[in-house]
Amino acid sequence: MNKDEIDVFEKLVGQLQSLHSELGALAKKSPKDAVNTFKLKFVNSTLQKCNEIFGERYRPFEDFEAFSTDDMPSNSDVTFIISQYIECAEKFRSDNIFQRSGYWLWRIDGEKSDQATIRTAPPRKLENK
Repeated sequence: MNKDEIDVFEKLVGQLQSLHSELGALAKKSPKDAVNTFKLKFVNSTLQKCNEIFGERYRPFEDFEAFSTDDMPSNSDVTFIISQYIECAEKFRSDNIFQRSGYWLWRIDGEKSDQATIRTAPPRKLENK
């Protein structure tokens, strides 16, 4: 990944987390209610951008790309899918970072270079231990 792609990725992760928080709250109140068209447009846009970055290797489900607007999904369905994307985003991030001198850094263009100056958090699985 280059610096611009890292910026896009980090923005998408923030969007996924925000969507999950907002729709998760709706899913707790009314899990079977359909997500409205306005929100679904933004969910699908975010998921499609994730699919482009993740490629086949990191996409959560081979046969899922976006929600159909013809068959409106429920709040709980959308929350479920977004949570899968959040987990895959963390796997993607974990596979593209490394540790040097106590700091976690992004690999730039797949390399552990001296030019890798974009700091990030440690992999989430390490934080939980």
